Amino acid sequence: MSEPLSKHKRKNPLLRTRQVVLPPAARSRRSHDLTRAAAEGRFALQCCEVCGHYAYPAREACPHCLSAALPLKDAPDTGVLVSETTVLVPSDTYFRERAPWRIGLVKLDCGPVVLSHLHTDCLEHAAVRVSLQLDKAGQAVFFSSPLQGAPSMTDDRQGRELAADPKHRRVLIVDGRSPFALPLAKGLKAAGAAEIFIGLSEPWKPFAERGAFEALGGVTCVPLDVTDETSARDLAADYGAKVEILINNTDFIRPGSILDAAALNPARDAMERLVFGTLRLSQAFAPILRARGADGEAGAAAWVNILSIFGEAAAPGLGAYSAAQAAALSLSHSLRSELGAGGVRLLNVLSGPTETEWFQALPAPKVAPKAVADAVIDGLKRGLEEVYVGDVAKDLHARLLANPKAVERERAGQA
Repeated sequence: MSEPLSKHKRKNPLLRTRQVVLPPAARSRRSHDLTRAAAEGRFALQCCEVCGHYAYPAREACPHCLSAALPLKDAPDTGVLVSETTVLVPSDTYFRERAPWRIGLVKLDCGPVVLSHLHTDCLEHAAVRVSLQLDKAGQAVFFSSPLQGAPSMTDDRQGRELAADPKHRRVLIVDGRSPFALPLAKGLKAAGAAEIFIGLSEPWKPFAERGAFEALGGVTCVPLDVTDETSARDLAADYGAKVEILINNTDFIRPGSILDAAALNPARDAMERLVFGTLRLSQAFAPILRARGADGEAGAAAWVNILSIFGEAAAPGLGAYSAAQAAALSLSHSLRSELGAGGVRLLNVLSGPTETEWFQALPAPKVAPKAVADAVIDGLKRGLEEVYVGDVAKDLHARLLANPKAVERERAGQA
């Protein structure tokens, strides 16, 4: 039975410090189909279009009928744990540092047998639920947990290695004046976050929600202006070693055509906050987070960027904003590779238009700030890399995968 996760103890500076080491990362190109599914929180395997058999490991041809038509398809995620073992002295350095480590063979109900990491409560010959997770190297692996939930299920040591659950972790929310900040703080406290830091630019200005943050307990407002390199570096010097999860919720929205005479200044401001602001945060905090990626239970876990789906598909009347979001998304992908060297996860949360003042003129459906906050916390708990929030974001993403040129022409017709 898994034990409840206790609050982290202060680290003894005289004890050995674990260095950052990643799990084995070699994969074939076909295996990265599973990586894509794991990044989005899906359980999917190759499935033959001719005979209908699921295939694993990833192959170029169906092992039953030799058909080359093996697209990825959502699969039943249940099975039976056929056998299990606890590895006491693993040969790989990453697992040796974290031994003992449980693994087992799971016979999936859809056919294949997979080698899976195991939750503490999994029993041999019992039914299990299997998920595709991303390990510290960013590669897809299988993780099995009991079908029946149990107390402290999410506190499993191996499960936490494959996710970034905020429980007992300290979190920095970059922009306290954002409509997402208060729902995020409430959700993080409910999820068990140990301490929350709220960034405030120009803290001398009136801040109506200060009392609501303080009422939560364990919340500290700190000075942070993403347009000021000194502000970001000073905060990182003071709080960088205390932050395990950073949530970048910076935004700047101004509607208007890119052909408007006054479009240049809002475009510059959007780039300054969304792109160069993220770059300043990255240079200040990312090296500290990356160095602490293996620092035990209190190690750095994740970086979250809250972005707009308009960074993937430009919105009519929001050309400069869409361009800034696209640049921020591209920068986020570069940051993911940098943080990944330290085993720190990067989660992009792409939302449709939200129920905020700058999207008033856009038609429904819109996304409530609380829905975005809930998606962030769920994505951290599940160890995801990409989350799409709201009907607009999910629809645009699906259509972009199917036919990006059709989406481009349809969006242009709405202008």
